[in-house]
Amino acid sequence: MPQRILVVDDEPHIRDVICFALDKAGFATTTARNGAEAMMAVGRGGVDFMVLDIGMPEMDGLDVCRQVRKSSNLPILFLSARDEEIDRILGLEIGGDDYVTKPFSPRELVARVKAILKRSNGSAGPDKVLAHGDLRLDRARHSVAAGEKEIALTGLEFSILEVLLARPELVFSREQLMSAAYGAGIYVADRTIDSHIRNIRAKFSDAGRATIITTVHGVGFKLSPDAA
Repeated sequence: MPQRILVVDDEPHIRDVICFALDKAGFATTTARNGAEAMMAVGRGGVDFMVLDIGMPEMDGLDVCRQVRKSSNLPILFLSARDEEIDRILGLEIGGDDYVTKPFSPRELVARVKAILKRSNGSAGPDKVLAHGDLRLDRARHSVAAGEKEIALTGLEFSILEVLLARPELVFSREQLMSAAYGAGIYVADRTIDSHIRNIRAKFSDAGRATIITTVHGVGFKLSPDAA
């Protein structure tokens, strides 16, 4: 069964362009014209991914993301206008996985959807479980736990933590984390990685782990020695 993508935008032409590109790439698509329709579609189930416009009237994309994140880690790719930089960063900080700016390349959009889904679906490598003290990352189950507490991460957050946890003694640059999370050939801004790092820290802080990732100024990030 092809994965089903929900395309949410109040502009019919944008919905048509995105659906054509995704259908051609082998996905199944469904659409919503506004935030209320998007929430109803998610509530019905059967959605594997959402392409979500930020700038919609009434219930905008940010409000939709906030509502979805109360109960789901459904992968979300934001669409945003070039002059909405603050909204783009806020979108990542409230749980979006990535964003594409309008006007956009349909090919790039499809590539980003595939990259996010690849990470969200998880992988079972030779070491299915990575552990550091009582911090455990299970690749096969795509789950993370600190002691007895499960930490709900998005696909890209999971990928970033996986890289850091696999080599806790190393410092990783933003470029290395970008490549690990998104794959080769996809450019993302530094602040996109920074937003995901902040989200990971906040989720672990809520679970009682104040320090999980250390910033090495001028170099990058590493797993904190206190993470265990």
